[in-house]
Amino acid sequence: MAKIEAHRLPGLGTFIRTFGCFPVRRGESDREAVRTMRGVVADGHALGLFVEGSRQLSGVPGTIQPGAAMVAVQEQAPVVPVAIHGSLGWKPGNFKPVSIAWGEPIEFSGLPRGGKGYRQASERIQAEIRTLWGWLVEMHGLGRPSGVPPAGCPACGGPPRRTR
Repeated sequence: MAKIEAHRLPGLGTFIRTFGCFPVRRGESDREAVRTMRGVVADGHALGLFVEGSRQLSGVPGTIQPGAAMVAVQEQAPVVPVAIHGSLGWKPGNFKPVSIAWGEPIEFSGLPRGGKGYRQASERIQAEIRTLWGWLVEMHGLGRPSGVPPAGCPACGGPPRRTR
């Protein structure tokens, strides 16, 4: 899923649609995009989207929009949280290192369908993304050492998460 403006760009629009990308109108209720999202997930396919709804100019993860959580709760689909760090300063000819980290799938069974459940799911997604992003910031500060698993990643041998 990508903003409708990206679909209108010559070349880029055709390119992203080749891979099954569909448009969403941002800043308003786009029921067609929501139907498409639910259909993709209901058919057992992965749905990729930036849950904040827009690039964060501060470089820090922003507030999660409820769309992804709503679809996950309604379709009983897991969400794999992903964080990206380092792309904010990119300019032509100056592509600094960028890191991406993804977490374990989050299940939302037991959450109610409706605003309360969507908020709870969004809060869990946001907390996981911020944890992953914080780890990426730390790794960039250390020079991006290779082979270092994120904290709390039992599958890859990472140390336990720090609790506050």
